[in-house]
Amino acid sequence: MIDTIVLTLTKDKYQISDPDKFTPSARWANAAHAPKGMRSIQNPTKKELLNGIYKPHLTLSNKANAFGAPQQILKIQLSLPKLIYGNNFDELQYKDFQRIILKLQKVLEQMGIITNVDTLAHAPVSAIHYSKNIALTDGSIPYSFIQRIKESNAGLPIDVNETHYRNMGHSYRWHCNSYEVVFYDKIKDLEQSSKSSKRVFERNSALQLRFLHELKYRKMFEVLRMEVRLNRRQKMKQLFNKLGIKTELTFKKLFKPAISKKVLFHYLDEIEKKRPILHDYVKTSTNSFLAILLINNPKLGTGKAFRLLGLKYALESATLRELRNLFAHSSIKTGPRHNHAHMIALIDQYA
Repeated sequence: MIDTIVLTLTKDKYQISDPDKFTPSARWANAAHAPKGMRSIQNPTKKELLNGIYKPHLTLSNKANAFGAPQQILKIQLSLPKLIYGNNFDELQYKDFQRIILKLQKVLEQMGIITNVDTLAHAPVSAIHYSKNIALTDGSIPYSFIQRIKESNAGLPIDVNETHYRNMGHSYRWHCNSYEVVFYDKIKDLEQSSKSSKRVFERNSALQLRFLHELKYRKMFEVLRMEVRLNRRQKMKQLFNKLGIKTELTFKKLFKPAISKKVLFHYLDEIEKKRPILHDYVKTSTNSFLAILLINNPKLGTGKAFRLLGLKYALESATLRELRNLFAHSSIKTGPRHNHAHMIALIDQYA
C-alpha cells in the first residue's frame, strides 16, 4: 500500500493559525505582499518521535509559478501508516482512508495549519512511495534475497543513474532523479538507526526504536521491505500511462490497493525478467559447467560456450552492469571477433 505521500496545497486551501511554529517564523506568509523566495519548515522533533508522537513534515514556500508570479505553496509530507499506527510495520487498507484524513486534519491543526477533510482528500499529490513488507517466517533472511536481486541490475529498464549496495549487503537501491526502487532488511535498518541516522533508508526511525527490544528475542521472523518511490508528478504520469492506470493524481484517487500492487509488481517483474539465467548454472568445476551448458544449449557453439565460462567467472566478483560499464569504456581490441563491442553484445544477451 502507500507509505509516504506528499500533498501540495495552494494558499486558498489553508490558513496559518500559528506561524511561529515554523522555522523561521511563517509570519511573512500572512503579509499582504510576501517576499519572494521565502521558505519556512516545521518537522517533528526527535523528542516527539521517541515519545511516540508523529507529525508530518511541512514546507511553506513562496516561489515563482509557471508564469513567473510568486505563489505560496504548502507541502505536507508524511508516512501514512506512521500517522495511524506509529510505525510502518503495520500496513493500511482501503477502508482506512477516512480515518487518515480525519487524523491528518487534527494533527495539522495542532501544527498551526487550518484546512478541511475535503481539501485534503482532493489535494494534488506531488510524490508517492508505494511499499510492501514481506515477512520471512521460514528461516530465510533478507540478505539472501537481496543478493539475488543484485544479480538483476544489468539492463534493468528504469533509467538508473546510481546504485547503492550498502550496510554490509542488507540493502540495495536503484536511484535516479525522478524515482527509486529500494529493497532492504527492515529490522537491520532499524538496528542501524539506533546507532546513527546516517546510511539508513527509514526516515523518522526514532519513532520505531521501541520495537527493538521485542525484536531482539524474535525467532524465525525477518522483514524484507520493497519500496517504489515516485518523486515527481511527471514520472507518475509516465508510469501510470505505461501501466494503463487512468486516474487523477489526487490523494483520494491514488489511495487504492490495486494501484499499489500494479506498481510494485511491475518493477518486481522487471527485476525477475532481467535476472540472467547464467546465474543459475552451478560451476562446481570448469568441465561440469561446460558440459551442463552445452547439454542444455546444443546450438550454443564452442566459442560462445567458452566466452560464457569467462563471463561466469567474472560474475563471481562483479555485477553485469559493472562488467558492461567496464567494457563500454574500454578501447582495447583483441581482434574483429573478440573486441569489447562483441563482449558487450554477449553481456546484453544474457542481461
